[in-house]
Order: sequence, then C-alpha cells, then structure tokens
Amino acid sequence: MTERHSAKKAQPLGPVLAGPVLRHTTPNSLTLWFVTRQSVSLTVQVFNGGKSLLDRPVTEHEITRLRIGTHAWLNLLAIKPDSPLPRDTPLEYDIGLEGTAEPHQTWIRDWAPHLCPEGRDRPGFTLKSKLDRILHGSCRRPHHSAADGLVRVDEELHKAERLEDIPALLLMTGDQIYADDVAGPMLHAIQCVIHQLGLYQESLEGASLTHSRDLASMENAYYHRDSLLPESEFNEDLTERFFGGVKKPVFTTANAGNHLISFAEVMAMYLLVWSPEPWALVTEAEPVDNPDDLARYRKEQVAIDGFRESLPLAARAIANMPVYMIFDDHDITDDWNLSALWETTAYEHPFSRRIIGNALLGYLLCQGWGNQPENFGDLICKCRELLDARKDRYELDKVTQDKLIDQLLHFHHWHYSLPTSPRLVVLDTRTHRWRSEIRRGHPSGLMDWESLTDFQQAVMGEEAVVVVSPAPMFGVKLIEMIQKVFTFFGKPLLVDAENWMAHRGAANVLLNIFGHTRTPRHFVILSGDVHYSFAYDVQLRHKTNGPKIWQITSSGIKNEFPGSLLEWLDRLNRWLYAPWSPLNWFTKRRRMRVSPRLPEGREAGERLWNHSGVGDLRLDDEGAPTAIRQLNAGGGGTLFQQRKDE
Repeated sequence: MTERHSAKKAQPLGPVLAGPVLRHTTPNSLTLWFVTRQSVSLTVQVFNGGKSLLDRPVTEHEITRLRIGTHAWLNLLAIKPDSPLPRDTPLEYDIGLEGTAEPHQTWIRDWAPHLCPEGRDRPGFTLKSKLDRILHGSCRRPHHSAADGLVRVDEELHKAERLEDIPALLLMTGDQIYADDVAGPMLHAIQCVIHQLGLYQESLEGASLTHSRDLASMENAYYHRDSLLPESEFNEDLTERFFGGVKKPVFTTANAGNHLISFAEVMAMYLLVWSPEPWALVTEAEPVDNPDDLARYRKEQVAIDGFRESLPLAARAIANMPVYMIFDDHDITDDWNLSALWETTAYEHPFSRRIIGNALLGYLLCQGWGNQPENFGDLICKCRELLDARKDRYELDKVTQDKLIDQLLHFHHWHYSLPTSPRLVVLDTRTHRWRSEIRRGHPSGLMDWESLTDFQQAVMGEEAVVVVSPAPMFGVKLIEMIQKVFTFFGKPLLVDAENWMAHRGAANVLLNIFGHTRTPRHFVILSGDVHYSFAYDVQLRHKTNGPKIWQITSSGIKNEFPGSLLEWLDRLNRWLYAPWSPLNWFTKRRRMRVSPRLPEGREAGERLWNHSGVGDLRLDDEGAPTAIRQLNAGGGGTLFQQRKDE
C-alpha cells in the first residue's frame, strides 16, 4: 500500500464545505442547504437589481443546524421573506457569515466565489410563474468517463437572457449519488474527509468488524467489502442479493465491493459530489496492492480527476436555480426493495439494515429535506437526538441510531407535489411497493394500490400535470420483455427487473388512471434510471378524447449505456414492437398506442439517445410540450421529433 502526497500546495479550506444549494423556493420561502466547518451566525440578503428586498439576520426559527462531526455542521435555511418575492424577474441572494476565523462578516463572493455567475458578486434565481422550461436528469456516477451534465446546466443558465429561456427548475430524478458503486479513489477521498472533519463514527453489528473507524484500515478495505459478512448460509444469500455478488449479463456488472457502509461515509460522499471545497482535504494515494485492483484504481482515478475538475461549474448550477430531488435505488443500494424476498433478506440482518438506514438518513439530510422542509419536522428532531446523544465525542449511540433507522424505514412521505402551473407531482416508487406475497421473489409493483389511489386523487381535475416517475412508466418494450424472462426463471436480480408493467396489479391500476374521465388532458411523465434517453407520444386506443401523454426519459447526467449493446436493443425493439406490431397485443399496455419520437442526428429509425447530459423540456401555456431535447454534457444534443406519420 503506497501513499503519494500531492506536490501541489493545498489550498486553505474556507468556512463552508458545501453549498449553498438552492432548494424549495417560492415567493414566501427561500430554502438553502449548506455545510459549514463550525456553527455560525448568518445574515440573508435578496436583491432585485440594485434594490434590496431583504437584508437581516437569519432568525433561529429559520435555520436548523445539525452537527455531523467535530468540524462539520449541516445547515438548512428556510427563510420567510418579510414580503413576497416577485415572480418572473431575476433575483440575487447572499449569505453573510459571522463567527468564523475571519474578524469580519464574509459573503459568498469571499468563501465560494465559484458559485457567482461571471460578472456578478452573488448567485441568483428567477421564480417563474409557469413551468415553461424544465431541466431534468438522473444517474450522476462520478467515475463514469462521460462528462458531467450539471456543467451543461450551468452553461444553459449562463446563456439564458430572455425570460422564456430561463429554466423554472432543475429536477434530479434519481441516483444523485451511487452509494453502492463507489470508485476506489472516491472511497479514499471519503476516508480523508471523515478523518479531517471528524465525522461521527458508529459501532456495527453482524459483520466481521465492530466499528466504522476500522473500515479504512481493515484488510481488503477497497473493492472487497462483501467479505465483511461472516460465513453462513444466510449471509451467502445476503451477499448475493445485497452486495451484488452476481453479474448482470445483459445490462451491467454489479460493483458493490466499495459499498458505502457508515453514516460518516455517506455524508462525506455528499460533500464530495456537491462541492469542490472538501477535495482540499484529500491526499493523493494508491491504497491498494493487488495488481488488478491497482489497475482498476488508476483507471478510476482518471475519471475522478475529471469529475473533480468540473465540480465548481456543477456546484454553481445547483446554487443558481431551484433544485428538487427524489431517490431511486442507487441513492440507497442497487435494486432497493426489488421484491418481498429482497426486503426480508436485507432488513432482517443488522448489518445490511444499518447500511440501508445510513444511506436513507443521508438522503433525508442532503436531498429529501430540502424538497419540502415542513414535511420532515419530526424526523429532523429525531436526527438531532441522534447527533446530540453521542456515546462520546466521536461515536453515535447505537440504540438511538437503530431507533431512528427504524423510523426512516417506516416513513412514507418522501413523495411531494408543488402547486405550480402545471402542477408538479413527484412519485416515490421505492417505499410504497406492491409486494407479491405468493411469489415473494418476483419484482414488486413500483407503487401499491393505496399510493396509486393517492396519486390519482392528486392529479384528478387538473388540466395538465408534470409527473416525475424515476422509472419510465412506458419503457423500451424489448428490454422489459428480457426482464420478464429472467424473472420467470427466478433470476430478477440478474437484470434490473423493475418497470411499471412487471406487476399486473400496479400496471392495471396505472393504466386505469390514464383512462379515467377526469384525468388531466395533458400528462407529461419525466423519468430517468435507464442510462439512455427517449421520448414517446402515448394515447389510449379507441378513445378520441383521451388524454395526451408524453413519456420523456433523460438518463444519465453522468452515465451512459454500453453503446453497441444499446444499438442492437434499439434495432430489435423497433422491429418487434413497432406501433403497428401484433406483438403489442400480448403486452399489458395493449390499450395504449405508444409512438416513439425520433432523435435528430441518429441513423434512420433509431429512437434511443445515448449521451450523458440533461433533458430540456419546453411547455406551452396549456402544459403541452413544444420542444423535447436532450442536451449533451459536452455540447450539442438532439431534438426528439414527432414522427411524420403521427
């Protein structure tokens, strides 16, 4: 094991480790997430041009501080402006810090100048009166070789001069982090951040080590974490199901050997993917000896270096427009809650239950909380109890932590909606599963009957609605059929066998919602998950006055599907499941006519776009798409065009 310290002189670490990230924002609320090195007093300012709209200290009722380490405080500001903020006009905001090492108050331009757009001293945002332009995407995997789509978001913000070109918000539709698929260099960076900031450690149960502080020093600390479980028949099953000790022959290879385990690791991961600042704490190292591991580590280091280099622009993007998020599986673990059998296997073992719970706790604090802070008051109080009830200065109390994790696993209000125009409804397709009690190994429905009924009530009577479903409601039929075949043979984990049509009950209820007489006339579905992008026009067969439905999928922000394989799947799907194909009558969605849009720049007839980036949706006043684009991370992109015969 070798340690190579950088020859470059380390930059001094500022008072803010990450953020601010602009979250839920309305005329009557301004939500900001950020992490500081110590507890600080704050002043908030908002400007409309040269006019000050708000300039006062942040009250104790407007800030929640959670100490997550010796030198790390997580802060959520929920500012209530003294008078409503104006819509459809560019605003700027600033945060002043007091109580740091500086003898005077410091502002964003002092401690995070990379967040300020060129030529300006502060970040800014525009509160749009309509959702006329939405940027959206999923799957940001730091060690993928593709460029980071958040950099393209920053470019679009910079170019937007007219009001109609300013995005209303950014929707991050799942897999904002990969807790289950971590590069070796990223895991090393995580351990550096934990050590330097003193992020709180914890005791562990059910594994071959008993404390999280040993994760960095144990034998096979990199790429072999599946070996932590003691040998037994039960744990062999757990290793296969949870740590991904199997290969997925059609789609990808499971890479869970560096799965995040502790709360400290999860929090360090979020700091490193949202901000360039914590990277100042990271030494250059190659902490592996095995030749194969070393080769893999060096290859991943190249990708991580590129990710790190572009982080200032990515951080600027999420500081300068409202950002809303929802989890998918990789935010927690691969195939999270895939089936009833998966849940039994994972949740009945104390080690895997803790791993899942820590990832969900990280999601709460770094993603979910900022969507609608008022929904999480009770959980945040329990988080404070955990972080305040430490056994000693550095270790979380096991009983309190297990109790909080139990509450998180039984919390069912991760979904949310916004009273925008059109209404935005964001679905939780992970914790409301429709489980198969007879065939417990078969994939669960993505939402159960009760949650689908709640969804129906949320959209009924609306003229138009934008729905976020992390997994596409209408996916590539051939790939769904491959998933069905593997499930039939009892191997759902060999492929990502999760789609809306995989469970008869959930599929039928969903399709009935579309057929209801009071369903919205315009129904836009935004999805991610699959690592390629596409757009479908969907209509009910034999119903001329039915709703107009658009399935728009953008994936990934920093991830791509294996290119040659996707081309073959695209061709085969086109041949077998064209809109006129009789094979469609053997599918659950036979009541629907699904017409793929054609991306510009692809060969004739191809429907799938395989480049990292973000989706760009333009809507008219009635909530119908006027343009559906995929913006490539490295520049360029495509327009999904409606077929001429439609």
